[in-house]
Amino acid sequence: MKDNPADDQAIAEEATRKSGSSFYLAMRLLPPEKRDAMYAVYAFCREVDDIADEPGELAWKRTALAGWRGWIDDLYNGGVPPHPVARALKAPIAEYGLAREDFIAVIEGMEMDAEPVIRIADMDELLLYCDRVACAVGRLSVRIFGMAEAEGIALARAEGLALQLTNILRDIAEDADIGRVYLPADRLAATGVGADDPVAMLDDPAIAGTCLEVAGHARERITEAEAILARSDRVATRPARMMLAVYAEIFRRLERRGWAPDRLRQPVGPGKIGKLLIALRSGFL
Repeated sequence: MKDNPADDQAIAEEATRKSGSSFYLAMRLLPPEKRDAMYAVYAFCREVDDIADEPGELAWKRTALAGWRGWIDDLYNGGVPPHPVARALKAPIAEYGLAREDFIAVIEGMEMDAEPVIRIADMDELLLYCDRVACAVGRLSVRIFGMAEAEGIALARAEGLALQLTNILRDIAEDADIGRVYLPADRLAATGVGADDPVAMLDDPAIAGTCLEVAGHARERITEAEAILARSDRVATRPARMMLAVYAEIFRRLERRGWAPDRLRQPVGPGKIGKLLIALRSGFL
């Protein structure tokens, strides 16, 4: 199959732009080579996330994700994958030493999300899920940013957990409506939530206790990530600072809203413009 790096890169950038993520602006502020590498990584994440989230039979989703496993293997074995986004990863892998296991971890996270019914057994499983869908992306990103290995891995873990736990807390009601419960089952039981049905859980006042526990973990990771970024190169880590600033604000709004059942469906914002302003302010101050 003919390899057209410029065309493949253009497709990756367009996929990133169309996602509407505030992270797109952050990536645009990077030097061209790093920017293009981040576009490719983000486009890969969008591709596999869409497989997990869009309607479709579980067997098809598993087959599609297995296809991505094969394409990642192709990249590390000298092959040329048929998908343009997969091919766009070839140069970043070579230039920045991106690890195969991190791409596979993201796919494994999407395999968890592809299941029609999602229940997380305990905090260990929740942390594993977050590592796959968020921290692994962070590990790929910090290598592109050029951070020192230990500091970069620490930031990837702290910020990945901060962002994903905040997502889970923000989307409790939305996830429950489609049969997904990411709050750990053992912690729900420990705080007195008796319902098994995801939507019924939302009406149980005891759910607030579990939310508070998970929020405590998120708050600690936000603080840890902020401390790492404070001692890191501000320009190199600008995308990470911008994303953390947006999610820290979402988390603060969640805490102010609270976790009572009658409030779990209330949106907390900020809207698209608000996110953009927060990202810009954090990126240039």
